[in-house]
Amino acid sequence: MLNMKAYSVISENKMKFKYFILTLLLSGLCVGALFAQTSTTKHRILLDLAHKQVFWKDTTSISRMDANQAKRIIYLISELKKTAFSVNAELSFITEKIKPELLANGDLLFIHIPSTKYSSEEVSAITGFLDKGGSMFIVMDEDHWSTLKQTNVNEILKPFGLEYGTKSQDTLVGGHSKAGIITDKALKITYDNGRVIQGGTPFCFNQTEQYPFGTYMILPKGGRIIVMGDGMSSLYMTSWKGVNDYQCEEFMHDAFKWLLK
Repeated sequence: MLNMKAYSVISENKMKFKYFILTLLLSGLCVGALFAQTSTTKHRILLDLAHKQVFWKDTTSISRMDANQAKRIIYLISELKKTAFSVNAELSFITEKIKPELLANGDLLFIHIPSTKYSSEEVSAITGFLDKGGSMFIVMDEDHWSTLKQTNVNEILKPFGLEYGTKSQDTLVGGHSKAGIITDKALKITYDNGRVIQGGTPFCFNQTEQYPFGTYMILPKGGRIIVMGDGMSSLYMTSWKGVNDYQCEEFMHDAFKWLLK
């Protein structure tokens, strides 16, 4: 029988081995996303990880995550990589202050529920990127995850006549996209307690169409923006509260395909 000291050492080694395997898996996903298509891809997606995103984390910190969190990160990066591949794009991460020269290397900026503020220089870099024809997919949710006091995403959106508002009064679970220029058919997508969006053309709704939680806009020089007021579909949550057939993968493909035209 093992004594407690020996058992502790073995347990610690098992934990280190688990994180080692997870790191290898995630590294493989990241390397694949960054380099596998370099010679053939047409577009580049830039995922912002520099503003304490609530769900998407800097992959260098995976060894400090618990197993469930690490598993989630692996799942998210894997799904986003598949979406990027489906729209002929490669994936890169932003882990530092956003600058114009950094954005110049990308076509689509993906911002998902940040919880810290963007500096005035970063706001200027992002709005300049959009003014010159770049695209953005930006997501906020209800105050449970991140508030508009914590992060100033509206400073990025307001120059284009877009703005996040208060929590939506639509509390029904489950939503859909409307057939049109983003998705050519209605898609069943996840929704639960989102945020109101002002401006743009609505295309994502709950069971009624009174409180849209997804809008889009085409800018004068070709830049495109999709603003989402609920984060679940972009977390590839295909199951929620007893429903198991949400079409999040199809939705993300269609949204990114439109943004990268």
